[in-house]
Amino acid sequence: MKLTINIYIILFVLSLSAQNKTTYTYSIKGKDTLKLDVYTPKNIKKTDKLPVLLWMHGGGFSVGHRDYIDDENLVKYAAKEQNYIGISISYRLLRKGTKTGFGCDCTKDEKLETFKQAVIDYMDAAKYIVEHANELQIDTTKIIAGGSSAGAEGILNAVFMREYFVDNAEDYSKVKFAGAFSCAGAVVDASYITPNNAVPAVLYHGTKDQLVPFGNAPHHYCEPTKDGYIMLDGSKIIAEKLEDFETSYYFNIVKDARHEISRIPFEELDIVFNFFKRTVLNDEVIQTKIIKTKK
Repeated sequence: MKLTINIYIILFVLSLSAQNKTTYTYSIKGKDTLKLDVYTPKNIKKTDKLPVLLWMHGGGFSVGHRDYIDDENLVKYAAKEQNYIGISISYRLLRKGTKTGFGCDCTKDEKLETFKQAVIDYMDAAKYIVEHANELQIDTTKIIAGGSSAGAEGILNAVFMREYFVDNAEDYSKVKFAGAFSCAGAVVDASYITPNNAVPAVLYHGTKDQLVPFGNAPHHYCEPTKDGYIMLDGSKIIAEKLEDFETSYYFNIVKDARHEISRIPFEELDIVFNFFKRTVLNDEVIQTKIIKTKK
């Protein structure tokens, strides 16, 4: 199984020819110059306004980069194969070089502040592309928020908990998300998901994820006595909320799998984008739960 997937990914990467790529600076914060890479289909017409995948990479808020090969190949795929504008962003890696990292010795307050600043960076990137929609040729009503691991936490908190994390929410009033694509993500509090902000979501998660909880559980499964003890609501809780609100979701559950499910599911991207085509572009309501067992 592993060999088959690896061969598939090699063939997948080889099939991606160079896309039209442009890099923009969307914000400067202290020593951090935050950029985004925009991949545009080669055959785009001047009058086209295309849907967008706005992607946030993972890495525990300490490592990773917008043009890491998997993240880059995903947004290239979105542009080449799906006729999207594919965008991969940088953001502040606030846990980089810290003694506690983002584990159980990192305090709850530090974790919440890290989540908050990640949300703000993501919202600033989204605001930038909305303000430059004509130049970038994007349809601002078709923005899909996407991320893996830490990036998935960032985008899910931005989509569903904007009011909690952002003090000046009115500055982002023109930013509307049409969907979410999360690989092993969670929110701080799923009670913030309402009929008003619920959007079609693709959720991938392993039931025994040891870092980002599958259901309602402590982040990194820290003991209550640890400074980093904070409860999060993972994909299971998010899917239940969306089901209650009759909002579309595609929930891919891998029994007994751990945090490796945060990897981008290249072998199933056609399924992912077909879901968004049907729910976001064609306004269908679909609720699908796929249960697999780790091999």
